[in-house]
Amino acid sequence: MSEQDTLRRFLFENAGVRGEWVRLEKSWQQAKKFQLCVNDAVESQLGQALAAVTLLSATIKFKGSMILQLQGNGALKAIVAQASDDRKVRCLVRSEESVNPGTLKQMMGEGHLVLTIESDISEPYQGIVALEQDTLADLLTTYFKQSEQLDTRLWLFANQTYAAGLLLQELPDQQDAQKDWERIVMLANTVTEQEMLTLDCEEMLHRLFHEEQVRLFEPEPVEFSCHCSKQKISETLLSLGKVELTQLLQEQQTVTVGCQFCGRNYSFSQDDIQALLDDLDAMNENNFTRH
Repeated sequence: MSEQDTLRRFLFENAGVRGEWVRLEKSWQQAKKFQLCVNDAVESQLGQALAAVTLLSATIKFKGSMILQLQGNGALKAIVAQASDDRKVRCLVRSEESVNPGTLKQMMGEGHLVLTIESDISEPYQGIVALEQDTLADLLTTYFKQSEQLDTRLWLFANQTYAAGLLLQELPDQQDAQKDWERIVMLANTVTEQEMLTLDCEEMLHRLFHEEQVRLFEPEPVEFSCHCSKQKISETLLSLGKVELTQLLQEQQTVTVGCQFCGRNYSFSQDDIQALLDDLDAMNENNFTRH
């Protein structure tokens, strides 16, 4: 049976390198269903981001989620991809009505990549790198170099049907680490888009690394899931502030807010908006009292 919507971890037994492979099909189809991808080039960038954040979320031990954000001043304005520790993924894209196909940098212009780790038990961690590379894979390589973490490389591909990725990362404190790393990356560099999008993990690892001793771990399922809620949308409305909320209350009988990730709509009556305004007043009063 073909491996879809699956993440696989693997380890090189005699080299200080670990790896991950992912290929998304149904989860990719569901995630992009709610997004307006104006052409194949934009769709590919969105799929690459979804594959990348799935791989990256599996490199850290945490309970929570990882968010990958690309923002620029070009025709392709923003891409957001998110993956939770239990491999639930979602994504969104924002662009002008027309985007000339090109590299990531050509489409997005000046901008930056932001990686955020939201943990259930600690404050969010955020890392930022300027959007100065042509591909997301190269951008992430730069990010890992700048944040002085372990050598990390990614290979990312996506089309209308699949989004796939390969990640290699060196393990800390290994003898002959550089030599092993260079050899394995050189082998990985021979992978093609066709292989990444069509071969199952075991086939691909054999094709790339048949002379290495590779231990492959059990598959982990990946699925599209949106964790939006009326409470979270309420928090977004609160962030608009008192003036804008009061204006909404005066102008509309019902305020409808759609989730950008899954298209679900949430309705707020005038009473709901008034309750939010009361919450704002209470919060402001508490802040004033504390000061």
